[in-house]
Amino acid sequence: MSEPILLPTAEIAGPWHLQPPDITEIRLAAEAAAGQLVRTPLLESERVNRQLGGRLLLKAEGLQKTGSFKARGALNFLGAMSPEDRRRGVVAFSSGNHAQAVAWAAARYGAPALVIMPQAAPATKVARTLSWGAKVRQIDWRAEDPASLCRALAAEYGMTMLPPFEDRRVLAGAATLGLEIVEQAARLGAPALDAVFVNCSGGGLLAGCAIAIHALSPATEIWGVEPEGFDDLGRSLAAGRRLVNEPGPTSICDALVARSTGDLTFAIARQHVRGAVQVSDAEVLAAIRFAFEEFRVVVEPGGAAALAAVLLGRVEVKGRAIAITASGSNIDAEVYRRALAAADD
Repeated sequence: MSEPILLPTAEIAGPWHLQPPDITEIRLAAEAAAGQLVRTPLLESERVNRQLGGRLLLKAEGLQKTGSFKARGALNFLGAMSPEDRRRGVVAFSSGNHAQAVAWAAARYGAPALVIMPQAAPATKVARTLSWGAKVRQIDWRAEDPASLCRALAAEYGMTMLPPFEDRRVLAGAATLGLEIVEQAARLGAPALDAVFVNCSGGGLLAGCAIAIHALSPATEIWGVEPEGFDDLGRSLAAGRRLVNEPGPTSICDALVARSTGDLTFAIARQHVRGAVQVSDAEVLAAIRFAFEEFRVVVEPGGAAALAAVLLGRVEVKGRAIAITASGSNIDAEVYRRALAAADD
């Protein structure tokens, strides 16, 4: 297996918060989260392994606080804030999982939270964000830029913007998931992971996991997985520069529909990520059902993309050890019924 190609670190220079965290910072984030977050299981099925001819390890991150990996980054960010800044509160924008994570982490620290969400956000995610005490403002993301609004509100109310991925504190928190994958795989007798597949939108989970995994296992291939129509990472890696998705396409993977990765997350991806593959909505629905039938876990569409890629044979599993991130479980009941019924249609 060839070594990953690493670009000079000078390519990701910039302000402190826009530089990548190192393994020491990631370990500190893991220590700070102990007792506050769930060390989610890395699941394995003998039946699935026989079917694939290799080892498939599924990181069931849907069992995390708020139902997704986003709790890791939000908690680490809030924990790093000064008491005065926490008193003034945080503002964020999100289609759902980051929203819930920000609301939960802010409530844990007694900080006010305001979250900008799209009008089309799943009802489950809006309701749960509100249940943690956050204020929610829903807007038409096609007509108004949520990031710009977020920055304006932060300036107006003296709040701190808690970004979904473009911040080293958020990445260090997300990276603890990658740290756990390597450690748990070793305990399962798979110390040499051949590849890890990570669901990708803005790239925070992918970038964080890539840093952590390559610090411990440099030869492991890191791959991103995107929905069809939102393949900016794959195209960007091929072009050698960050590209954006054109408006218009839709996907059932509401957690994976960012217009592009960030400058920071793409720079990290160029260093550590081998490539990206795409999956369709139908393939994701089939993966959701597969996760229920074979692993007995609930996975939302955006959390099932990596599993779909493996089941479709986009990666060679035979004779190899592959880990995937099932990164969230916040799925509307109707979508879940549709997924479970898909194979019977």
